[in-house]
Amino acid sequence: LPVEYEIDKTLGLKGPEDVIKMGVASYNAECRKIVMRYSQQWEEIITRMGRWIDFRNDYKTMYPWFMESVWWVFKQMYDKGLVYRGYKVMPFSTACHTPLSNFEAGQNYKEVSDPAIIVNFPLDDDPTVSLIAWTTTPWTLPSNLALCVHPDFNYVKVKDNATDKMYIMLEDRLVSLFKTPEEYTVLDNMNGRSLEG
Repeated sequence: LPVEYEIDKTLGLKGPEDVIKMGVASYNAECRKIVMRYSQQWEEIITRMGRWIDFRNDYKTMYPWFMESVWWVFKQMYDKGLVYRGYKVMPFSTACHTPLSNFEAGQNYKEVSDPAIIVNFPLDDDPTVSLIAWTTTPWTLPSNLALCVHPDFNYVKVKDNATDKMYIMLEDRLVSLFKTPEEYTVLDNMNGRSLEG
């Protein structure tokens, strides 16, 4: 989609409606022009780098015979039962309204620190004990209606030795609330299933 994105910027197109107004055939022609322009630049750069590629018998993903060959391979895989429907978190381009390729997602990649907070929720039937939750989206807290626990994970009821406050939290996340084991006392162990209700 980098080609389409550049064409949209160059022609001032804001969305699919603008493409329809322009005409799909005209839009495709503009995209083909830019591919061919860059293919010439690509050939010059690759040749200067000393890499040999048969540019006279190359393929471009815009060629119908290439697209048809991809669909043919996909059909073969489908017929052999190798295609399945699944779910995967994909990086998404809000500008293009499409998933990003691995290459596109990797461009301008940066390690960043996300804000994260730990929140305690007092129990209705015993306000002296609070459930601990961790979130990187604190702005969603006002709309929270429930807390979720994993039915098979281990949770602990602990007392903070400095404040005498009691918390129920995931056992494996004790390190996120306390720096050392001396800072807390484990009062009870339970699995998530027992916290339901």
